[in-house]
Amino acid sequence: MLQGMNVARLNFAHGTLQGHGEDIRRIRTVAKKLQRHCMIMADLPGPKMRIGKLLNEPHILKKGQEVTLTVKDLVGTPDQIPVDYRRLPESVSPGSLIFLNDGFIQLEVEKVSGEEVFCRTIIGGPLLSHKGLSIPGVKILADAVSDTDLKFVAYALQEGVDAFGVSFSKDADDILKVKTFAQKSGQSVYVVAKIERAEAIDNFDAILSVADGIMIARGDLGVQIPLQEVPVVQKKLIHKANLLGRPVITATQMLLSMTENIRPTRAEVSDVANAILDGTDAVMLSEETAIGRYPVETVEMISKIAASTERERKAVRALDNLPSYFRTGAGSGHTTVDDIVSLNAVESVKALNVRYILTHTQSKGAACLISRFKPDCWILSCGGDEKTNHFLALSYGVYPVCLDVETNGLADMIMRFLARDGMIENDESVILVEDESTLGRYGTDSLKVIRA
Repeated sequence: MLQGMNVARLNFAHGTLQGHGEDIRRIRTVAKKLQRHCMIMADLPGPKMRIGKLLNEPHILKKGQEVTLTVKDLVGTPDQIPVDYRRLPESVSPGSLIFLNDGFIQLEVEKVSGEEVFCRTIIGGPLLSHKGLSIPGVKILADAVSDTDLKFVAYALQEGVDAFGVSFSKDADDILKVKTFAQKSGQSVYVVAKIERAEAIDNFDAILSVADGIMIARGDLGVQIPLQEVPVVQKKLIHKANLLGRPVITATQMLLSMTENIRPTRAEVSDVANAILDGTDAVMLSEETAIGRYPVETVEMISKIAASTERERKAVRALDNLPSYFRTGAGSGHTTVDDIVSLNAVESVKALNVRYILTHTQSKGAACLISRFKPDCWILSCGGDEKTNHFLALSYGVYPVCLDVETNGLADMIMRFLARDGMIENDESVILVEDESTLGRYGTDSLKVIRA
């Protein structure tokens, strides 16, 4: 957290519930001590196909080596590797390719017999227990949200987790299944749709309409679709999410080499920077911090890359495409009052050289709508409940401020807060965006310039 982490992802495909519970309490304790917001996201396993437990690891597969994949419940040996996907034998045939560990290891199926799939290693490498297995061009014959996943949801809700990641979501129903389950328990949840299946790309608009955020999970996505298409797909998905003000997480192998090395590759640095220039809200580390040798240094490095990229954003790429969309582009005929107010707030920042936009968080909408334009200022979101404040930490430039304030008292209280903490100078202006309508809806229809 001191080096920049403000979202903690707990992968429920690994570990135990007791272990996750201990992690949750540790995260909350440290965040409270540092007086920082740290969102906790429970990443549900979904129908991820994985190999089982290996007797000795790393297990080295060599090119040309024969290996048998089995759905039997056993501990893996050099010649026989267990797989937790019971329908593997019916999903492949001779000639099928099977990728292990995000495609770094490739096998070709030679024969299928009963519960076993006999393969030859095409590309070898080191393999650890519980690594992923993918079959290009083959649909996963399982629901994205299983009964086991819902048990994890129930547990995580009891532990006060802020959001859930739905792995291998294929359509809007997968997202709604988690939300409906939580509602039956009397709770509302934030759900992040992980995009890692070809079907999810086809159904992306529908998924985006019900999800609170998306994660572009490039590991499995790079196996499900041609690898060379991933960068363009990444840009298109980020753009669509930006249009609706949905926060975006770009994930997988961002600084992979730092799992073993103290410095990343230049390509990895560029990858992180380009994701930020594309408009992503968050960049994610996986094995780099889960099992890597330099977790703190990796967080420090990705924070430095982000800060450096943001400082030079205008010089590198003028991000005027989104504002132009609402002013003169395809969105001009469908622009809402909320869109106009959020756009004008950002343009007022440029014109007046303002450092802060203030919003009142009756819902997360206003802050996210402003955040999508990636303004060069902080968006201070005031008055939200704890879960909303934690979730807002995911959106670019949004800083939740815990003030118990009514809408009509927001301006005076927040200005006193800024002055007290030395965050504002005399005669400095700030932008206040709020809802002054009497229609009883949570919207954004007012923009004011306030001077200290």
